[in-house]
Amino acid sequence: MNLKKKFTGKWFWITGASSGIGKALALEVARCGGFLVLSARNESALKEVCNDSGLPPEHCLVFPLDISDTDAVKVTAEKVLSIIPELDYVFHVAGISQRSLIHETSLEVDHRIMDVNYFGTIALTKAVLPAMRKQGRGHFLVTSSVVGRFGFPVRSAYSASKHALHGFFETLMSEYNKDRINVTIAVPGRIQSQVSVNALTGDGTPYGVMDPGQEKGMTAEKAAVRMLKAVARRKREVLVGKADAYAVLLRKYFPGIFFNLATKVSPV
Repeated sequence: MNLKKKFTGKWFWITGASSGIGKALALEVARCGGFLVLSARNESALKEVCNDSGLPPEHCLVFPLDISDTDAVKVTAEKVLSIIPELDYVFHVAGISQRSLIHETSLEVDHRIMDVNYFGTIALTKAVLPAMRKQGRGHFLVTSSVVGRFGFPVRSAYSASKHALHGFFETLMSEYNKDRINVTIAVPGRIQSQVSVNALTGDGTPYGVMDPGQEKGMTAEKAAVRMLKAVARRKREVLVGKADAYAVLLRKYFPGIFFNLATKVSPV
């Protein structure tokens, strides 16, 4: 499929765009001729992404945003929608992971992870959905995880937040199909990124360690291309990553074997 033909001149709003998969998606979108609205908390990093994209300033807009601040999400969405002609795609990439056992994890950490991964994501979705319905089209790319399809050690709140995204966006697919609103849920396995380094421990402090599996995973750049191809084909779901992503299939077809293995494998 010719991605450049598909995406040239389209506007993409990407959260979590300062690093990792979000940054890789932004740069690939720019290579395919798309225009960018970039959000994350790190404004200087977002500006570097715009500079690396090669797009002119009017086609790469930076809107710093803490996705967990739902009031700020609403205000920012109003600003974005007042500036760009039409918002074609929203890529939900912003998120935070976890590395702690359930009994070690404070309720505050559970809340923080849900605020970032779930409530912030649906707040932005609800803020832009009316505009997409009015223009008669739109597409959401939602970054889930293999643990959004099954539970896994030391990721209880993270897994729960990703499960919640599946429930919300699968419902959105059904309710707004008539309005030509599409959803692609990306289910990454282990991708080379800072996700484990920035993950929260039980008391809310960063984990600060790169998981060995993360280091050996698929590059963010390859993941971005795979995700964009799925969006272009309007796929409802796409597995992304190396063989561990196919644990989803093992869980589906051989649940007994999966749960037996899950109690024995390293959680990192």
